[in-house]
Amino acid sequence: MSGKKVADVAFKASKSIDWDGMAKMLVSDEARREFYNLRRAFDEVNTTLQTKFSLEPEPVDWEYYRKGIGSRLVDMYKEAYDNVEIPKYVDEVTPEYKPKFDKLLVELKEAEQQSLKESERLEKEIADVQELKKKLSTMTADEYFAKHPELKKKFDDEIRNDYWGY
Repeated sequence: MSGKKVADVAFKASKSIDWDGMAKMLVSDEARREFYNLRRAFDEVNTTLQTKFSLEPEPVDWEYYRKGIGSRLVDMYKEAYDNVEIPKYVDEVTPEYKPKFDKLLVELKEAEQQSLKESERLEKEIADVQELKKKLSTMTADEYFAKHPELKKKFDDEIRNDYWGY
């Protein structure tokens, strides 16, 4: 794959990453710090790919050099230049890290689902506490025990066993 193709693939990949969405899921300062270090490193590599490796080499104007230097010497350099073979880059890193990355994505999705469930539970708990706070001044014991039958059972057991807390 040529440098330009690598740069194009990296540029397209960077467009599909939801950096802001991922940043919203972070809760600790350490995680945020590591995330921003990763994003900065990714952007630096991507910029390097876009600028340095996306350019095709300028073709050599052999005729210009033949006029100034002489054709024998230029032909020798041209032959050497034409015989240079640049080895193709074989990516051995991506296959090694792709399964790890995919596993992390699965863990991230699981953590996201768990976080959403916990947020839902906490929102419901907050709503219940706010409702209780509003009704507290007018609520009867029977109304409270209807919402918390486990407390009613505990109090009934204590009364039945003649246990008054001392």
